[in-house]
Amino acid sequence: MTVKKLSIIIPCYNEEKLISSVLEKVLQTTLDHNLEKQIIIVNDGSTDNSAIAITQFCEKNPSAISIHHQINSGKGAAVKAALQKADGHADVVYGSRFMGSGPHRVLFFFHTIGNKFLTFLSNLFTGLNLTDMETGYKMFKADVLKQIHLKENRFGIEPEVTAKASRIKNIRFYEVGIAYYGRTYDDGKKIKWTDGFYAIWCILKYNIFSRK
Repeated sequence: MTVKKLSIIIPCYNEEKLISSVLEKVLQTTLDHNLEKQIIIVNDGSTDNSAIAITQFCEKNPSAISIHHQINSGKGAAVKAALQKADGHADVVYGSRFMGSGPHRVLFFFHTIGNKFLTFLSNLFTGLNLTDMETGYKMFKADVLKQIHLKENRFGIEPEVTAKASRIKNIRFYEVGIAYYGRTYDDGKKIKWTDGFYAIWCILKYNIFSRK
């Protein structure tokens, strides 16, 4: 029987306070359907002790893969680097922070409004009916994702990959509700209000002006 592998990509930038606990939780999580787990951590030019924590984790868990960027290049660049190492298979699933009955930490009102507006605008062009396009919890078949040429290096990767994936013939999108324990900026949250305006540009760019 062919063993299917789920590649879990974890971009990291200055997360020394959390990265060790996150990696341990991912390691301890069991997968259904006899899926094998592949953990790929991308240290995206961290200037704190994240690299040390990642190296220590990989030394204890040789099956984990680490990639280290010399300079901070952004979430999109980290994902693209990890895709070169990924060889697993999974369904196309978006984890929505706005559906389901799991616990959700109450945080920023305008972030929620912004996320819903960006999702609406994306849906308007893609024809999808997503509730959370900006979610960081996305799962794709490796062969599907690898046929998409990704250009964005930062948070623009979310609308870009959604736009390009929506045009793949016969692709099936699913959403599942997730529990969400959001972070404050003091906790290490990275996204800024300017990223929201850039996301609008990416939605227009990859749905109208640059469809490849």
